[in-house]
Amino acid sequence: GTVTKGMPYKVYHGKTGRVYNVTKRAVGVIVNKRVKGRIIAKKINLRVEHIRHSKCRDDFLNRVVKNELVKKEAKASGIFVSTRRAPVVPRSSHTVKGKGISVEEVCPIRYEFIA
Repeated sequence: GTVTKGMPYKVYHGKTGRVYNVTKRAVGVIVNKRVKGRIIAKKINLRVEHIRHSKCRDDFLNRVVKNELVKKEAKASGIFVSTRRAPVVPRSSHTVKGKGISVEEVCPIRYEFIA
C-alpha cells in the first residue's frame, strides 16, 4: 500500500524548504508558512519518501559551469563575452499566408433596438 507516515500536511505540499535535521528514516525541514499577514518559519518532520531535491539549484550550477567555459574560450580568443542573462527579445513581425484560403474580414454587427 501507500506510505502515509511522515506525510506533510496539505499546506506544505510543493513548498521548498531547508533541511535542518536528519534521522534514520526522516528529515526535519524548515518551511515558510503564510499566516494572515505574516510569514512564519515552521519546522516539520517528513519521511524521505515524501521529499525531493529542488531543481532550481541544478539549473544555477549548470549555468555557472557553462559561463566558465564561455569565459575561458573568450579569454583565449581575446573577445569580450557577456555572461549575464538577457530577457527574451520579442519576435519580429511577419505575415501569415494561407494556400488557397481567402481572407475573411470580421466586423461587429450594429445594434438595433426593436420595440
